[in-house]
Amino acid sequence: MRVKKRNKSSRFRGSHTHTRGFKKKARGSGHRGGVGMAGTGKRADQKKTLVLNLYGGDYFSKSKALRKGHIAPNLKVINLDDIQLNLSSFLKEGKAKESKSATELNLEGYKILGDGEIKTKIIIKASSASKSAIEKVKKAGGEIIFTSKKAEKKPINKKIKEKPIKAEIKPTKSSK
Repeated sequence: MRVKKRNKSSRFRGSHTHTRGFKKKARGSGHRGGVGMAGTGKRADQKKTLVLNLYGGDYFSKSKALRKGHIAPNLKVINLDDIQLNLSSFLKEGKAKESKSATELNLEGYKILGDGEIKTKIIIKASSASKSAIEKVKKAGGEIIFTSKKAEKKPINKKIKEKPIKAEIKPTKSSK
């Protein structure tokens, strides 16, 4: 049983190949491969994890900015319950104005959600709102005015006429 093994460099001292096999391989830097990000092209499966961790999905393929189309804006979310609770603070900040008929509230950049109840008559300017929020504000006597044109959802025409498929089955002559 051998206790101590000599290290590799001392074992091959004096050898002209130093375990690299063919002598020509060791002469220049041609056999070493690339340096850095070399070889990270389309078929570089060996370096894909490195590239994806460094660059994300933007390294491979064409620019995806052209294919994304319209990107929806990031809207802050607020519930009707929160509006009712913070109505006095909105008045202090200047986001709301009180008039004789109703309170006007400017919440541009917000999407109004219908969680909770609203008791006062409020006219809200918002970027978007859910159906339940619109219904609840209308029940209280107020309304929601959308600041962007794309926020209003047009009703989908559900009355699409479908033509029934008529299949004609012709009897075939069978030979007896």
